[in-house]
Amino acid sequence: MVTLVQTLTDHIDDVNCCAFSSTYLASCSLDKTIRLYLLKDFSELPFSPLKGHSYGVHSCCFSSCGNFLASSSTDGTTVLWNPQSGEKLAVLKQPSESPVRVCKFSPDTNYLVSGAADGTVALWDVRWKKLRRSSTVEDGSIIACDFSPGGNYFITGSTSGELTVWDCQMKCLLNVKTAHDLGVTCCEFSPQPIKGGTDDSRSQGFLMASCGQDNKIIFWILSYAGCELRMKYSLNRHTAPVLSCCFSSDGHILVSGSVDKSIIIWDAINGVPLHTLTQHKRYVTACAFAHDLPLIATGSMDKTVHVWRIGFKSSSDDHSLKKLRHSVQHWSEDEVCSWLSAQDLQELVVVFKSNNIDGQELLNLTEKNLVSDLKIESLGLRNKAMRKIAELKSKIESTCVGVPDEFLCPISREIMTDPVIASDGYSYEREAIENWINTKKRTSPMTNMPLESTLITPNRTLKMAIDRWIDAQEVLQVTT
Repeated sequence: MVTLVQTLTDHIDDVNCCAFSSTYLASCSLDKTIRLYLLKDFSELPFSPLKGHSYGVHSCCFSSCGNFLASSSTDGTTVLWNPQSGEKLAVLKQPSESPVRVCKFSPDTNYLVSGAADGTVALWDVRWKKLRRSSTVEDGSIIACDFSPGGNYFITGSTSGELTVWDCQMKCLLNVKTAHDLGVTCCEFSPQPIKGGTDDSRSQGFLMASCGQDNKIIFWILSYAGCELRMKYSLNRHTAPVLSCCFSSDGHILVSGSVDKSIIIWDAINGVPLHTLTQHKRYVTACAFAHDLPLIATGSMDKTVHVWRIGFKSSSDDHSLKKLRHSVQHWSEDEVCSWLSAQDLQELVVVFKSNNIDGQELLNLTEKNLVSDLKIESLGLRNKAMRKIAELKSKIESTCVGVPDEFLCPISREIMTDPVIASDGYSYEREAIENWINTKKRTSPMTNMPLESTLITPNRTLKMAIDRWIDAQEVLQVTT
């Protein structure tokens, strides 16, 4: 079920883009402004709208950590903002000073890419707020871009219909000349990698969707090495050019918006349309998926932003947004000490603090550790501590019902804290796969076939997704 929960009508011209952080919703418009809203009640922030561009704003995006907001404009600049205060942090002038049509952060926030109407592509160092490198496509305006999961590559799409894959040194790895007839309008990577069988290594890589003036949404697979872009299938349900698309954080759902004024929600795994929404009165120019909430924002040339909720059974359910804590395994040493005090275990605070016991260490403690490592001599105190830790673990297990399966290590079946991609294309907890490789003769835990390599690569996108999911859970009740 899809429900329209809010309509924002503050812009006075076409809405060109929408973006979510864990706290805010941003929208930008031809009216030269960026507007910021709180997710908890969709109230506009006191310092909104942001007015730093002299012409229309085409694109806006948040960094993965939410500390930066970027906006790009016809005025030839990309502006970095502090979304907490509305402060302008930097003005990045496109090398060619051509109108900037799109911008996007890398998953680790180290880089920002911007694309312009004259085909120039600029790669910016976010930390130093300086141009790192720039290049130019042969034909057309850059109107779309996105980074692959992990951030090793980014892709640009142009009005000439080309898709170009780059590495972070601005080396062009490949170019698809005729990806879309009449031009590319949007490209978006799924957060989750494709896991192909060992007999078909070509099916392993990153899933990407591109939209075009040809009314199509095309799914592509970019190889892990970034040197092959292969079409998977095409969706042809829209009856006019498709202007925008976005994936859910688990990669299972795709949302698209079109000149036909409709929004289609797709099963991204099977390419099946699930819902069609037709509330906008003019072209749907933008759509965005919230990271950890079943919310979608869509923007239109009708000057409105619609916010939709997906999948809730009852409008009476309490889905208010709260400031939530990390799960136990992410507790700091101070949070562990606070928990000890709440459990009437104040005697252990000094001992735990001096031994740097954080949340992960707390969950791994055994009675032997309490005796031999922490030197807790009192039998009654040790028993009480172990009993409270056991209760805590039980509560954690009860909250793990409904954990997305892709967040669980296939070996340990625990939520991953340091996910890595092995050569079989699957993600594992680093320690678990390293131990497996050392003891299981280098076979894949998932297929039992020999691993082509023992090389493992950090899956930063999955780690960020897990961390965001943990932050969005209900507050863990750890007091008796």
